[in-house]
Amino acid sequence: MKSRDLSVILKHSFGFDSFRTLQKEIMEDSLAGRDVFALLPTGGGKSLCYQLPALVRAGLTLVVSPLISLMKDQVDAMDAAGIPATFLNSSLDAEESRRRFGKLEKGDYRLLYVAPERLILPGFLNSVKRLGVDLVAVDEAHCISEWGHDFRPEYRRLAELRDILPGVPILALTATATGRVREDIVRQLRLKDPAVYVASFNRPNLMYRVLQKNKAYAQVLEYLRDHPADSGIIYCQSRKTAEAVSEKLNDDGIRSRPYHAGLGSDERTRNQDLFLRDEARVVCATVAFGMGIHKPNVRFVIHYDLPKNIEGYYQETGRAGRDGLPAECVLLFGAGDTVKYSLFIEQKSDPREQELARAQLRQIVHYAENSTCRRAALLEYFGEKFSPKECGACDNCLSPREKFDGTIAARKFLSCVFHIKEKSGFSVGLNHVVEILTGAATEKIRKWRHDELLTYGIGKEYGRPAWLQIGRELVRLELLTQRAEKFSVLELTAEGRLVLTENRSISLTEPLVPAVGSPSGSRSFQPRSQRGEIVCDETLFERLRQLRKRLADERNVPAYIVFSDVSLRQMARDLPKDKKAFRNITGVGEKKLQDLGDIFLSEIAEYPGTQ
Repeated sequence: MKSRDLSVILKHSFGFDSFRTLQKEIMEDSLAGRDVFALLPTGGGKSLCYQLPALVRAGLTLVVSPLISLMKDQVDAMDAAGIPATFLNSSLDAEESRRRFGKLEKGDYRLLYVAPERLILPGFLNSVKRLGVDLVAVDEAHCISEWGHDFRPEYRRLAELRDILPGVPILALTATATGRVREDIVRQLRLKDPAVYVASFNRPNLMYRVLQKNKAYAQVLEYLRDHPADSGIIYCQSRKTAEAVSEKLNDDGIRSRPYHAGLGSDERTRNQDLFLRDEARVVCATVAFGMGIHKPNVRFVIHYDLPKNIEGYYQETGRAGRDGLPAECVLLFGAGDTVKYSLFIEQKSDPREQELARAQLRQIVHYAENSTCRRAALLEYFGEKFSPKECGACDNCLSPREKFDGTIAARKFLSCVFHIKEKSGFSVGLNHVVEILTGAATEKIRKWRHDELLTYGIGKEYGRPAWLQIGRELVRLELLTQRAEKFSVLELTAEGRLVLTENRSISLTEPLVPAVGSPSGSRSFQPRSQRGEIVCDETLFERLRQLRKRLADERNVPAYIVFSDVSLRQMARDLPKDKKAFRNITGVGEKKLQDLGDIFLSEIAEYPGTQ
């Protein structure tokens, strides 16, 4: 099919004037019968890559999707656009499942969403053969890989589709995957000479910032009160914390619900629905929450505790700003989080798991403490080069942390590492070096007589958290190397030795935790990034939001199924006066034009500013 024809369908059915990056190329290869692997960032429009071609194909598009709530949202969105779609999962009783399957056999639907657990039930795979499947789309394809962040064993059996439907192309889609995971997806799904598309991981509308954790709940409450109309997610390390923060927010007048694996299935579903339908402003959640959450107007993601790894952090922050409008990703970082995770790691019985967990912890701490561009650091993890000059939306680029002459501090730290090795004949870890510098009286210090070292207690101008950050920066500057044996130990590099012998000067970044007795080093919340902003009449926008909510409640769907915030902001900016003008609003396809055009045009016409 010609690109022009796809563009016509894009506007007619979905209301979009242009494709996002790589969407058109993915569709064209898939329609040509090729297997395709596509990695698009969250909010990059993965779903459209199989939804639009489903209108072109003669047969059925089978979509494997891991979450029941996501399937219902997708089907509701298809219904709103006038596209026949359905799902089969455990939320349906036997009679309803048989009714839908009968309609599938008659060819009444263009898309079928099914959970992998249902797909691999005895007999179901063979039943699929009768449905005239033209494409298998595997959403959240990283779930098939043990190297991914959300491995699901039932995904492994999806390879059987290759035998059941040997001539049917497969489209594998994911929002986040390292090179190792990408290779595993292609192998596990048995993709044949696939076309591979990897879009940039960059989300330019997201603002990234790290704040020193200091009375974390008060920091969160301040933020929420400063952004009273915004909806978002607060990620917590433990179920207990998620429950406690949610309860406090409700006590302070902010509608919040908890979400974690310890809640019953019905309660989790109810809390998620309240969030999706804007009945709850905030979800306080563990990492159990989020995959497949297609709520486009999440304006912030706050990490109350340190994430376990970079990949999980990227995936979780990616739930903000799916609509392309400005959104914030805030990480509250405290030294105590590092200590807690280190203790968890020590409890792991498998040494290889311990080593991997330590490496992941070092990476996320490096991200939190680094003084360079946050965006560049995230993208580098996924093998993507990015120039900080193009950022303009992270705290380190907008308000660079100050540098100071750290020569004395560096020499003290490096000298301490040198003298430990000279006296004891072995190297020690970062924590032990800091304990010596700060004059701690630990059992190990007494046992190894490290209180006799010349460097014992010479660093009392800084507290432990600041010295830990300085030590990690010296590793990043390659003056120290952190060698992983049974325990991670520090050793001087050749450059580090030259700092000691040649008295070189060293510039260091002001620690997030300042020197003892100095003012707090915590930076406050700053104005949100303006990238992707649509300036409009805010009063009219709020009126349109209220109208959207009423219509969504009548239809028993989330508000964004009616229209996205992008659509409403364009309405409040452009003030369309008739259906011809209304058709130019993003997200207005023919079905929504007929169903909703007059309602919204009437609301706009009645607004005083349009008289």
